[in-house]
Amino acid sequence: MLRQLRYFQAVVRCGSFTEAAEECFISQSAISQQIQALERELGFQLLKRGNRSFTLTPAGEYFYQKSLILTADYEKICREASKIAYGDLPRLRLGYLRGYAGPELQLALAEFTEEFPEVETSVVTGNHEELYMLLLKGGVDLILSDQRRVFSEDYNNLILTRSECSVEISARNPIAQAESVEIADLKNTPCIIVSSVEQQENEREFYHNVVGFNGDFIFAENLEEARMMVAGGKGVMPVEGGDSFQFTATIRRLLLLRNGKPVIRNYCAFWPLNDENKYNDDFAEILEAQFTGKTEE
Repeated sequence: MLRQLRYFQAVVRCGSFTEAAEECFISQSAISQQIQALERELGFQLLKRGNRSFTLTPAGEYFYQKSLILTADYEKICREASKIAYGDLPRLRLGYLRGYAGPELQLALAEFTEEFPEVETSVVTGNHEELYMLLLKGGVDLILSDQRRVFSEDYNNLILTRSECSVEISARNPIAQAESVEIADLKNTPCIIVSSVEQQENEREFYHNVVGFNGDFIFAENLEEARMMVAGGKGVMPVEGGDSFQFTATIRRLLLLRNGKPVIRNYCAFWPLNDENKYNDDFAEILEAQFTGKTEE
């Protein structure tokens, strides 16, 4: 019945027998037969079928919602039983920039956990220095970070994207009407940085000496707090990635220029070259595909 449950869930989730069959790698007729067999075993109808569509019956809607809990519990039981039988499960510990605003890591993590459900994953955030130290000391297996150092021969250094830098600014600021802004024109505007207390001075030095911000600095503990400051007109925030950002009524995103040219930064995946965790390479491949757009449809 468990397999039939998964087929039924796929049909409801996809809203189509054809798409569900493709997702489950079986034929449309086979998945239809499996759901009919499930209905016979249950003794009631789950789907009300039309010419080219279907709707859930009231019993089917209830059964669908409860079946999701059932399969989730089953997967958890299997993982716990596997721990008892074989010891700790394999794990993958990831780190990413605290201020990173792009969707790529989240999408890659979702794909990875679907492909490797037996692997326990955990995620931490930090700025460049915090992530570097975590990787150096073995606190994480792989990080998504910006490049601030010469690449080390002891690590895999995978450039995921060369990104044009942007800043987020209050929509009420007159500068927000432009498409880009010179960093020199922000000298009287505070720069809002997402950073822990311990790393504030390192971040200040980087954004002042390397990126070129010459105004005051304001620090936030997380991205949400920083965006509240931006919306309130406290300053501008340089953002890490996130080309899919949608303009809002309160915040605009402008291309950051220096001497008329976009400020460019590399965003990379770093992981130990001779590490025993075989899942690092798998995750890096999935993550790279999210940045290059070469994901499977």
